[in-house]
Amino acid sequence: MDQVLARRTINFLLRDNVLGLCQITITRRNRLPHFADLRPHAAFSGSIVYPTLVVLAKSFLGAGCIWHISGGRGSGVEDRVGGISVFFRPRSMAIYESSVQSRSAKRTMLFMNGAVYLIGAGPGDPGLLTVRGAELLAQADVVLYDGLSNPDLLKHAPQAEQICVGKHGKSRIWKQNEIIDEILSHAKAGKIVVRLKGGDPAIFARTAEEVEAVKAAGLALEIVPGITAALAAGSFAGIPITHRGLASAVALVTGHEEPSKSESTLDWEALARFPGTLVIYMGVTTAESWTQALLKAGKAADTPAALVRRCSLPDQQTIHCRLDEITAHLSPASRFRPPVIVILGAVTQLAETMNWIQDRPLLGQTILVTRPEGQAEALAKPLQNLGARVLQQPAIAIEPPTHWQSVDSAIAQLGEYDFLIFCSHNGVKSFLNRIEQRGGDMRSLAGLEIGCVGKKTAAALRPFHLHCDLLPDTFHSEAMAKHIGPRANEKRIMVIRASRGSDELATQLKILGGNVTQVIAYQHSDVAECDPSIRAAVLMGEVDWVTVTSSATAESLHHMFAGSMNKMKIASLSPVTSKKISELGYSVEAEANPYTIEALVEALVDAET
Repeated sequence: MDQVLARRTINFLLRDNVLGLCQITITRRNRLPHFADLRPHAAFSGSIVYPTLVVLAKSFLGAGCIWHISGGRGSGVEDRVGGISVFFRPRSMAIYESSVQSRSAKRTMLFMNGAVYLIGAGPGDPGLLTVRGAELLAQADVVLYDGLSNPDLLKHAPQAEQICVGKHGKSRIWKQNEIIDEILSHAKAGKIVVRLKGGDPAIFARTAEEVEAVKAAGLALEIVPGITAALAAGSFAGIPITHRGLASAVALVTGHEEPSKSESTLDWEALARFPGTLVIYMGVTTAESWTQALLKAGKAADTPAALVRRCSLPDQQTIHCRLDEITAHLSPASRFRPPVIVILGAVTQLAETMNWIQDRPLLGQTILVTRPEGQAEALAKPLQNLGARVLQQPAIAIEPPTHWQSVDSAIAQLGEYDFLIFCSHNGVKSFLNRIEQRGGDMRSLAGLEIGCVGKKTAAALRPFHLHCDLLPDTFHSEAMAKHIGPRANEKRIMVIRASRGSDELATQLKILGGNVTQVIAYQHSDVAECDPSIRAAVLMGEVDWVTVTSSATAESLHHMFAGSMNKMKIASLSPVTSKKISELGYSVEAEANPYTIEALVEALVDAET
C-alpha cells in the first residue's frame, strides 16, 4: 500500500467531517481497504498488517491530521517488526495500536475522546443557524439547549440525546454549575457534546465559565459563532445599529448584571454620553433601574427607543417609544415579555423606511400544516418565507403495506401489462424501492408506458432514472383517464395507489375498456395523537388557517379536532379534497388551481390579500 492509496484512505475516512472510524482490514499487497459499517463515533476492533500501519500512520501525519506518533522499542517505526505503539489523534479522535509480537495480523483498539462544541443558535429563526453549526449538530451524541434556542434546530440532531436546560415559564432553569457538570459527564464518557446557546456564545452567554471547565478537563473544544440578537434585531426591525450620519459606534450593554456584585460595574454616565447606539440585553425585568440610571446620568428623556420582542420569528413585535416611556411598556401588565432587545438612539427612527418584515403577505398569520412527517417542509418553508407562523401536526402517517404479497406478485407480472399508472409520489417510491429490495432493477419496466397523476409524482421518477410518458395537464384521476382515452380498450393497466385512495381512476379506465389491476403500495393511517400544544392553540383560536392536502387528511383532521375545525379557515389542495371537506360539514376558504403545493400557497396569499 503506497502513500497515494493511504491518502485516499484518509480522505475517505475524514470526508464530510466524519469524526468516527470504521472497522478496517488492510493488507500489504496494495489492495484497497475494506470499510464495514461506517458509523461516526463508533469504537470497536479490527486488524491491520504492520507495514501498512506504518504507511498509514505516516500519511496521517503528512496530511496534518495527527498530533503525535510514537514508536516502541527500536530505531524507527518503519523498521520495527516487534512491539510497536502508535498513538493517533486525528481531530477529536484517538486511535491506539496495541503491542504486537510479529508480522501477523494485530488487534487494534479504536476509541474516541469526547469533544465539546459551543454553538450559537442565532436569534430565533432556525434558518439563521450557521452551516458549521448544522454540521456539528448532525454529529452530536448529546445536545444541551436553552429556552432561547429554537427547538426546530434539534431537527439537525435527530440521533442525539436532547436535554433542555430550562425555559422561562415552562421548566426549571438549570444553574450554571449543573450545566457544566452535565457537559463534562457526557464528554468524559467519550461523547460529542453540543451546547446550543441562543444568539452568539461570546455575547452575554456565560461561555467563559464553560470554556474554562472544558479546558481544565483536557477535552477538545470548539466555539461556533451565531448571529447575536443586537444585529438581528436591527436587521429584522429595519434599524441599522450603525449609520455613517447618525451613529458611528455601538455599545452592547447588559441589563442584568451578576447578582452577586455589591454594586453595578457599569459606568452609566459614560454610557449616557456615548456617541452612538446603545443596545440593552436582558433588560425587561430591570427596565426601571437602567432607564433611571441613564436619565439621572443626563441621557435625554426623549431619546428614541425601539423594543424588539422575539426577534426574527413570525410573531416578532416592535414598539417605538422614548427612553422615559420604556418602563411602562416593559411592565408585567404590558405582556411585552422576554426575549426583548432594546435599541436606543437616532437610528431607530429609520425603521419606517427600512422595515421589510411588514411587506410579507402572510405576516401575522398562523397556519397549521398537516402533511405526513417528512413531507411537511415543502409546504411549511414557503409559508414561513412569506411571514407566516407555521405549526406542524401530521394528520396521516405513510407506512409500508400490511403485507407485500400483492405488491411482489404485481412486480413479477409487470411484463404482462401495457400501462403503469402512479397516483402519488409516495406510490412511486414505495413500489420502485420494492423492486430494488427484491434484487430487481428498472429494466423490469421495459415496454411499459408510465403515467403519473401530478408533476410531483412525475418528479419522483427521476431518482430512478425513469421518464413519465403520460402526464395530464390537470392533476386528478378523471384527467388521467381522459388522457389515455380509447387507448385503454383491451389493455392491461396497473394502478399504484394508497390503501385509502380513490377508486375513481380504476372505474373510469374500466369504463374505457381497460383491464385494471389496483395495487396497494403503501398504507395511509390516521395519526391518533395530536401534540398538546397544537391542540391548545387550535382550541384557543390562535390558528388562522389549516391546510388539507387529501381526502384522507380531511377525515383524520375531522376526528382529531372535532368541533374545533370551524375555528380555522381551510385551504384545500384540490376539488376532490374540497368535496370531502364539504361532506364533513366545513367550508373551504381557499383552493389550489392547479392542484400543486405552490398553487396552494398562492391561494392562501390571494385569500389574505
